[in-house]
Amino acid sequence: MRTLRHPAAQIAVAALAGVAFGLLAGPWAANLKFVGDLFIRLIQMAIVPLVMTSVIVATGAMAGTGTGRLALRTFRWMLGFSVVAALVAWALAQAIRPGEGMVFTGPLDATLQEPAGSTTGWQDTITAFVTTNIFEAMSTATMVPIIVFSLLFGVALNGYVARTGKTLVLDLFDQLQQVVLALLKLVMHAAPIGVFCLLAALAGDVGFSVVTTALKYLGTTLLGVLVLTVLFVAVVAVRARVNPAALPRKLAEQTSIAVTTTSSAVTFPTVLKNTVEKVGVSRRVANFTLSVGLTMGSYGAVLNYTIVVFFLAQAGGVELSATQVVFGMALAILLNMGTITVPGGFPVVAMFLASSLGLPVQAIGILIAVDWFTGIMRTFLNVNGDTFVAVLVANAEGELDRAVYNGQRQAEAAPEQVLELPQPQTGGVTTS
Repeated sequence: MRTLRHPAAQIAVAALAGVAFGLLAGPWAANLKFVGDLFIRLIQMAIVPLVMTSVIVATGAMAGTGTGRLALRTFRWMLGFSVVAALVAWALAQAIRPGEGMVFTGPLDATLQEPAGSTTGWQDTITAFVTTNIFEAMSTATMVPIIVFSLLFGVALNGYVARTGKTLVLDLFDQLQQVVLALLKLVMHAAPIGVFCLLAALAGDVGFSVVTTALKYLGTTLLGVLVLTVLFVAVVAVRARVNPAALPRKLAEQTSIAVTTTSSAVTFPTVLKNTVEKVGVSRRVANFTLSVGLTMGSYGAVLNYTIVVFFLAQAGGVELSATQVVFGMALAILLNMGTITVPGGFPVVAMFLASSLGLPVQAIGILIAVDWFTGIMRTFLNVNGDTFVAVLVANAEGELDRAVYNGQRQAEAAPEQVLELPQPQTGGVTTS
């Protein structure tokens, strides 16, 4: 019974119960969906202020020379992991060929054509990273422009604090972040109920038949997630010199939330808390790396989008040239930095990939039908991959508390708790 007191165990039980109830109740279970939607909305409403305050505090509180170094190390690992994810997806797609033998015969929602057609190229995608109205970006939760603005604001605030010594604005954002985290902690008490209702409605609507229609596609994605997880854990173990066997227990809570909500944004508060309190990453590194990783560190998305490119090509009998293969993987990495971090963005991404590479859009209907399952896999790798990057960056910065990681003491995510960071060891790995 003590195990059921753990939030991760409660969410897991609620998920299983929700699926069972949905299968038994059938279409009637859709009446519970609004409760799950309320749970998601309660979390989503706080994501924008949490990300903004986290990035501003992390950037604004740094020493002048530390900002560039921390950002460089963060982006290097994120880009490196993204490239590895694309290459693994390419190799698996060539070996398994998930699109072969899959014929789409059902209708495709015509409304998907409009949002896909409005995206004209990679130039527009990059231009959209900078908003002309930050309040409009906040109202629509367009995360990349929000992060760009927050980074620039944090750099400007950093210079202001260094020049004047006044920390009132920085302290205000720091306190705002703690209030938002406290709000989200209250909301997470309702997580088991929300997850139960979400999965009951889904199971009652589609059942398990959707899985068998794209078994090879799902299997390819799952295998890719497993391969990348092993690779990433190995890199963390070697570079940061930590015991990889301790990671499953530390990541259990955020993993359970990730796979049941299929949303990196919803899982973000838990990832931020656990990375500091259970893994031992300093609050400074966690704030910056995890906030940026929320949008730009979606390695599961890169894996999935690259597999989608080859799935559509194989389903339509299209032979991709070497240039198209590279372009497709580059698009997958680029879209990783621009996809909304809540459920529902996949159809637009798939349509964009198909139209950019001249692939058959009809086969997208199969992918949409099983996207909830691939969303589980994407989100699992997205959120845990961000924690892995945070560990690697913290190790390089000398801000990985090994006593916390090894369970020898506890840390708190609140600013009042000062982490006792270890001194860099002579001969150890100090750069990334």
